[in-house]
Amino acid sequence: MTESYFVFPQIDPVIVEIGPLALRWYGLMYLVGFLGAMWMLNRHADKPGSTWSRDQVSDLLFYAFLGVVLGGRLGYVFFYGWQWLLEDPLYLFKITNGGMSFHGGLIGVIVAMLWIARRQQRTFWQVADLVAPTIPIGLGFGRIGNFINGELWGRVTDVPWAIIFPGAGPLPRHPSQLYEAVLEGLVLFLILHWYKNRTDKPGAVAGLFLVGYGCARFLIEFVRQPDAHMSLYMGFSMGQLLTLPMLAYGGYLMMRPTK
Repeated sequence: MTESYFVFPQIDPVIVEIGPLALRWYGLMYLVGFLGAMWMLNRHADKPGSTWSRDQVSDLLFYAFLGVVLGGRLGYVFFYGWQWLLEDPLYLFKITNGGMSFHGGLIGVIVAMLWIARRQQRTFWQVADLVAPTIPIGLGFGRIGNFINGELWGRVTDVPWAIIFPGAGPLPRHPSQLYEAVLEGLVLFLILHWYKNRTDKPGAVAGLFLVGYGCARFLIEFVRQPDAHMSLYMGFSMGQLLTLPMLAYGGYLMMRPTK
């Protein structure tokens, strides 16, 4: 029956290798997402009347990038790989084992935004509402990188567009990486850019990002294969449980009364 499904080709995760340096598909997708966010923020800084300069945007991007990398890795280890850290403290630095966590990366970016807000004498929401519409760019391209790598595949299914992934066994699965790229990337990007010009409530754009991402992630987790070492909690995955605080707080930011 495999003839009726797509068979994903084995793609080398390394695009080009020069000595000890290697350019990987996943890293390239992160770079594209970062460059897309940089272009959008610099475009905002160049607008007449903008309260941001390109130098201030550069500082923001630098600390946000550190937040994504450090927070993403720490988040994965503490949310998903705690038992491995107890067995091997060096697991924290083995970034090819396990990878990154979005929720940890988000915490890292929040810390970076708090630092920038204090350093540049802004409110936190001035920074967060500026950054939020750029995040789906990195999310979308990051999920495309997961798909190219043939990792983080979905659960077994018989839908016509199912794919047989190398390393995932002989059964066809949901291409959940592409579902996430569309919903968390393209759709959320368009919604946020439509909404940001229709509200002046501090924190509302950031709140919509939390709600939009939380809804997309919660739904897609139903067709995404949970990590083999993670148990379900009352039928829900860790990824779903971690989105619940995001949904609650995002909804509060959007609906709270303005003073």
